[in-house]
Amino acid sequence: MDQERTRRFEALARPHMAAAYNLALWMTRNPADAEDVVQEAFLRAFRFFDGYRGGDARAWLLQIVRNASLSWLKAARTASVDGADPAALVALPDASWESARERRDDPAELTASWAEAQQLRQAVAALPVEYREVLILREFEGLSYREVAQVINVPIGTVMSRLSRARDQLAASVRAMESAGS
Repeated sequence: MDQERTRRFEALARPHMAAAYNLALWMTRNPADAEDVVQEAFLRAFRFFDGYRGGDARAWLLQIVRNASLSWLKAARTASVDGADPAALVALPDASWESARERRDDPAELTASWAEAQQLRQAVAALPVEYREVLILREFEGLSYREVAQVINVPIGTVMSRLSRARDQLAASVRAMESAGS
């Protein structure tokens, strides 16, 4: 019975591990902490798997990852966390950069696109957590507004307004970075 339960859980959860890690990484802004959060979230999900009644497995798991991330943020609320340097996210490899390098694209274009990706990562990492989470879930993970609302347990209108504010702040931040670089 336990082996069957474990097999069913793995079949349900494994396809969503990358999305879970991505959300945890953007929430915690630290790769090691994101790994810890995902591990804790998957342990919680497995512990309560018998209560899962079907539906969107990705949204269910991401809700658990979000809650584990928020618990981690609350527990780790120190000056170093509040003022966390988003540089950890900027240094992460970009899949498009890696695939372009493999295709041997023009180095000047690669450098420009990598610099733009760094600016974007920095701007996203600097967003307040409530804006960052909706942006990551909607734009990076491709969840619908309804799924995002389910994951963060708010009305769809709240998702839409937070997403709008996140996009506005992101655009302003990128413009400021570009102005500073000119």
